[in-house]
Order: sequence, then structure tokens, then C-alpha cells
Amino acid sequence: MFYIIGLGLSDERDITVRGLEVVKRCQRVYLEAYTSILMVDKEKLTLIIADRELVETGSDDILADADTADVALLVVGDPLGATTHTDMLLRAKQLRIRTQIIHNASIMNAAGACGLQLYNFGQTVSLVFFTDNWRPDSFYDRLVENASLGLHTLLLLDIKVKEQSEENLARSVLHDVLLGIHELNYPLAAAKSTSHHDTCRFRRQCLSYWRLRRCESKASFSQIRHSQSLSPALAVVPDRERIVSGSLRQLQDADPSAFGEPLHSLVLVGKRLHPLESDYAEQFALDAVAWRSVAKDVYKCQMNESFLLSTLCALP
Repeated sequence: MFYIIGLGLSDERDITVRGLEVVKRCQRVYLEAYTSILMVDKEKLTLIIADRELVETGSDDILADADTADVALLVVGDPLGATTHTDMLLRAKQLRIRTQIIHNASIMNAAGACGLQLYNFGQTVSLVFFTDNWRPDSFYDRLVENASLGLHTLLLLDIKVKEQSEENLARSVLHDVLLGIHELNYPLAAAKSTSHHDTCRFRRQCLSYWRLRRCESKASFSQIRHSQSLSPALAVVPDRERIVSGSLRQLQDADPSAFGEPLHSLVLVGKRLHPLESDYAEQFALDAVAWRSVAKDVYKCQMNESFLLSTLCALP
């Protein structure tokens, strides 16, 4: 049988008991090493490292003998968070290989840690690194559509991973995303970092202001323009969860250390913001008064004034 096993958000301890039992009895175990970052030295595990080429074009090699032996592919996060894994499951079906999926936590559900309710999210958007020959702009249309419906947008910020090298292990684009989206004046947002690694660091590249403006110029008008902007920045790691909320200008001006190490995610808050969502996210605000003001004046939230008082009293 062929198993795809989710590893969760952080290190090897996040694997489920069920997933661990399956791994122990597998004849071959592959670790996917490019869609995200596992916070553990691979030397601690006996694994076959599966890079992008092997997973995307060499699925038959991974599936070899899986009709008579147990083979597992370990995936950071949840197995069905990437379309590549769906393709592999379909390929296994064509080869008449039985499959089983063992789910785990991913940023798709952990985004709720910032206080925004998951059913108020629209389409998730991935913002990738541009190259000289590849500059996708479809993400902008999804931002516009979500904004027009008043829905929150989870932005997954790209990393550079090539065989987990010291130089390219992870390069965050959070700062440039904040810089670009700030110019669009999206009302509220949150940023989150979902993992930690000593060699992760911020890289200012590929998603500066001109990139969003270039996409915006294709539209006759922008539905993302508002007079003020708020956002939470997110980092979800056991014992090191980092969530920072504020205006996009505040997040842009904040010291990068405020967000923790990559991976980072950013949430743009839609106009359907519920008062309970605002109250919860406010506890992570760089400026609680400013957050509340925009939520009330721009989002028309009926605010809980007693919550503001308790929040201010709790501030150092």
C-alpha cells in the first residue's frame, strides 16, 4: 500500500500516533523536501529524500512495488495541501495500488490562531518568487474576488528550498508583500510564521510594489483599495507561535524580528469582519487603539468597549 502521511507544522514529534505506526512498518519511507520545511535534522531520520523532480516527475519510482510492499511519503503539513499529491494518488490508482491518507495539521487550519474564523476565509493565495521568465499574476484576481465578497485572504508566502542548502533553505518575502499590499490599502491583515530554522532569514526580493502594481494595471479598477488597512502576521510553531497584527503600514515598518523566523503567512482581513474576530486579533496588535479604530470606522464592527479596557490594562 502507498501512504501519504502528514507531519504537521513543526518537527517529527507532530506526526500522529497512527502515522508513526505506519512509518515503522513501511519498507521505504520518502520525505518530501521542497513544498515546506520540516524543523528537524534529516540525519535523525532514516529516509529517502524526495525533491521536487522526484515527486513531480518520478512518481513511478516512489510507487514502485507499492502494490506488494508498504511505501510512505511524508509531507510537511497535511497531505492534500498540494496538488502534486493528488496527482500521485491518481497515478497510484491507475497502477491499481491501494492508497491511504493520514491527515495532520497545516497552515490552512492553523490560520485560525489569529482569531479569524475559518469559514470567513475566501480563496487561499500563494505568492511565489518571480524569475526572469515566470511572473504569474493570477494571485491578484483572487485577492480582488475575496475582497469584493468581504472574505479574509490567507496568503502563503514562498520559500526557496533546493535540497535544503544553507543558502536557499528558506527565503521569506513577507516584507515585500507588506510593502506591495500596503500600496493597495487593503483594510486589515495578519502575518504569521509557521516554522523556525537557524538559516531562515528575510530576503527582500521578487514581490515589491511594482509587482502588485503591474497586476493592478491590467484591471480597469481595483476592488482592494480602502482608506485604511489592518493585518495580522502569523507564525505557528509549538512553544514559539508568533502572531502580530496591525495596519499594513505598521507591519511594514516593524522590525523583521517581530515576526519570528520563516515560514510566514499573511492574512488580509475582509470587510465581513465579526466583532469577536476583531476582539481576538486585537490582543496581538502593535497598537490596540489603532486596530480598534479601523475595525470600528472602516469595518463598522460593533466593538466591545470593556474588552478594549481589559486589553489596555494588560499592556506593559
